[in-house]
Amino acid sequence: MFQLFNSPSLKENRKQLRTQCSEPEKRLWYVLRNRALDGLKFRRQQGIGPFIVDFYRHEKSVVIEVDGDSHFTQAGMEADRTRDGYLTTHGLRVIRVTNTDVMRNLEGTI
Repeated sequence: MFQLFNSPSLKENRKQLRTQCSEPEKRLWYVLRNRALDGLKFRRQQGIGPFIVDFYRHEKSVVIEVDGDSHFTQAGMEADRTRDGYLTTHGLRVIRVTNTDVMRNLEGTI
């Protein structure tokens, strides 16, 4: 049977991403973790199908992705389109913010 969320095959990748996250991801997670943002629950490095998303809010089916420089290359943009298409096909809304947004204007990004 297909497991959409947190496939066991991605468990080690999810753990590694949590320990090696970027500074913008750390800053955003600090605001989102432990229901610190208006009591809303977010999950970090959530597996969804073959992908691992940065942040996920299950109750609203929302994915938040923090995009660095690699997302703005041709290959990165194509990969993001494929990923976003997969996620939206499963009823998820994808919100993308840039590293610069988080680092320079965290409050505005929130």
